[in-house]
Amino acid sequence: MGALKDLAQADVNSSILGRGPSLAELDERARDIFRRIVESYLETGEPVGSRTLSKAGIALSPASIRNTMQDLTQLGLLGAPHISAGRLPTHAGLRLFVDGLLEVGDIAEEDRLSIEARLRAHGRNYEDALNEASAILSGLAGAASVVVTPIRDAGVKHVEFVPLGLERTLAVMVFEDGTVENRLIRLPAGVTPSALQEASNFLNTRLRGRTVAEARADLKAELEKARRDLDATAAGLVEDGLAAWSGEGDERALIVRGRANLLEDPQALEDLERVRSLFEDLEEKEQLISLLDGVREGQGVRIFIGAETRLFSLSGSAVIAAPYMTGSQRVVGAIGVIGPARLNYARVIPLVDYTARVLGQVMNA
Repeated sequence: MGALKDLAQADVNSSILGRGPSLAELDERARDIFRRIVESYLETGEPVGSRTLSKAGIALSPASIRNTMQDLTQLGLLGAPHISAGRLPTHAGLRLFVDGLLEVGDIAEEDRLSIEARLRAHGRNYEDALNEASAILSGLAGAASVVVTPIRDAGVKHVEFVPLGLERTLAVMVFEDGTVENRLIRLPAGVTPSALQEASNFLNTRLRGRTVAEARADLKAELEKARRDLDATAAGLVEDGLAAWSGEGDERALIVRGRANLLEDPQALEDLERVRSLFEDLEEKEQLISLLDGVREGQGVRIFIGAETRLFSLSGSAVIAAPYMTGSQRVVGAIGVIGPARLNYARVIPLVDYTARVLGQVMNA
């Protein structure tokens, strides 16, 4: 049986016994043994036995260590996948470790420079920045990454069609919160600069100060009435622009990257069913967005382990996520990493936190 499945089985006892005690209820010996077991598990993914701990330098006999491990198991912090096996932290145990014993350092300078350079290269184009942020996290964390796009509730400041050649134009929409959206539109032959300007003027007059969602229905009705006054090409450009932005005011996009990273963990190959369950979880767009929207309500990094979220209760996965801000320091979205419960929390937490902060700065620049 793989260690991922072992952890899930071990956590059955935890769910029965409850969340587990606080660190204040553990004496120094129990706390030290518990910390060593969790750290070893996060590094190797394997159960930890008393003999292994004894050889690691604990000044106790294997029998004394076993007694303490049994006490921690009865408290719901450890689980035994087999009678003769070592111990694994339960999800409740991992939560206690993350909340009270995990030492989170600062982000490595190399990672800091990479994140800043890659995100700032996209300027204020928030779509490109969000895609790049997701790619950065999945690569650096070695897991899957998720980003939920902002709720578009800012009014439009400016619209412009920028020619890129004979058959293409870039439709640019600048919002009052400073973000910019670009859409590439194919042009019919013979489109003149005056037609591009006429289409831009039409949209600017009717969109400025309003959200796309608010103005969409009115714009379609006005376009029908204005066709006799608009150049035919300009009218077509307005329609194409509206189609390109269709749904952006009320539909949320979810960017998921790095699924293949989940298969690179050696433990994953021992429990493909659990990995398959996680892949299915990542397809649940509405539930994922709901989870990340919950992160928006707090400050700083949020961590969910196993059954703490209904979505990932079966796969036993962990989520590390943080909100990002745009405009007047408003929290508008969230970005995070999803992987097995034995994620490298000490490394991933500062990665997520720093990426979210730089992403917000880039979108406010």
